[in-house]
Amino acid sequence: MTMQDIVDDFLNTLRIENGLSENTIKTYANVLKKFIVGLQEQDIHAFDQVQRQDVIHQLMTMNEAGLSTSTLSQFLSALRHFFRYLKLDGQLALNPVENIALPKKKHPLPQVLTMEEVDRLLEAPDLETYLGLRDRTLLEFMYATGLRVSETVMLPLSELHEDLQFIQTIGKGNKERIVPLNEGAVEWLTFYIQKVRPELLGKTDQSKGRLFVNHHGRPLSRQGVWKKLKQYLQIAGIQKNISPHTLRHSFATHLLENGADLRVVQELLGHSDISTTQIYTHIHSQHMKTTYEKTFPRA
Repeated sequence: MTMQDIVDDFLNTLRIENGLSENTIKTYANVLKKFIVGLQEQDIHAFDQVQRQDVIHQLMTMNEAGLSTSTLSQFLSALRHFFRYLKLDGQLALNPVENIALPKKKHPLPQVLTMEEVDRLLEAPDLETYLGLRDRTLLEFMYATGLRVSETVMLPLSELHEDLQFIQTIGKGNKERIVPLNEGAVEWLTFYIQKVRPELLGKTDQSKGRLFVNHHGRPLSRQGVWKKLKQYLQIAGIQKNISPHTLRHSFATHLLENGADLRVVQELLGHSDISTTQIYTHIHSQHMKTTYEKTFPRA
């Protein structure tokens, strides 16, 4: 078997047995493709020939090329998973990545929108057009549910409960969760499903059953959401450097600011580990400190 054949087997294992998303698998595939190229440049043509210094050499080369700590960490993390798989599968006696430490990485607090900025963003779409009505529904939906953009664009219409009070979604690691919808989101969704979506579909349904569709009636893409968001940020006069994921960050932060329990927020976001959700408590604390300094007379 070639090195690429072995990588393909590993990726299939991630897909079938581990249930990882296609985006995650694509990341592993890209890392391992670059790793193989690097090995071939070092005249290494089999994974059982790889030694610790060979991996370090590639990391040093990447570092000298100016790649970020985040990229190096991602690279080494993928190699760790891959070589652990090879060892467990009996293809290696020793794991050359085992004692290589990941570069330390600072985790900056994610950007969030203020409530006033959310209102401005939601009001940006042109409600005189079908696409504007779709976009208003999309923004209301993403902010009201905290769904990832990938979960939003993949969501089938069938996963909405009949009364539209809840949605059922499958997140990372094929983890299923149920998320409630607020009254405003329900009203927009009802109007979109009954009046707007049929107009966008036209005579032939090419939606693949997805909730959100583009102007051709086909499933809306992640890139389509990102493009629209940038457009509406400009219209709303919001200068922050944000992405569709910022709506998810804002959803979680605003819940905590209004007294939600951290465990409830964890469940709504679909986090398997509470420590992932705790980042939002730091944002909440920072918000309180900023408000205190701005408003307390002796601060």
